[in-house]
Amino acid sequence: QVHLVESGGGLVQAGGSLRLSCAASGRTFSSYAMGWFRQAPGKEREFVAAVSRSGGGTLYADSVKGRFTISRDNPKNTVYLQMNTLKPEDTAVYYCAAEYIVSINQALGGSESKYTYWGQGTQVTVSS
Repeated sequence: QVHLVESGGGLVQAGGSLRLSCAASGRTFSSYAMGWFRQAPGKEREFVAAVSRSGGGTLYADSVKGRFTISRDNPKNTVYLQMNTLKPEDTAVYYCAAEYIVSINQALGGSESKYTYWGQGTQVTVSS
């Protein structure tokens, strides 16, 4: 199992940047594909970005391509989401997710059902 704790959320003006972090417990962090999802008020949770075990494979939602970057530091058991050029529509609770996977270079995008472990979320609010 893996326990996930997100941090780095906050209030930022449109056009600004934030970096989210997700710290994972356990000694086998590198065995998990990682993802970020978000849920805005009144909406379903949606995929944002994913990274493979090695960090070499990434996937992004079309809405964040070119603005967000996902990365991971396996020795530090941490995955990051660098968010630039933020827009008010990026306002949401951001969740980190993990899934044990054999493939080293496969990133798991799309449905949240692909992930077993979830953090509690961190709020990101972008003001206009």
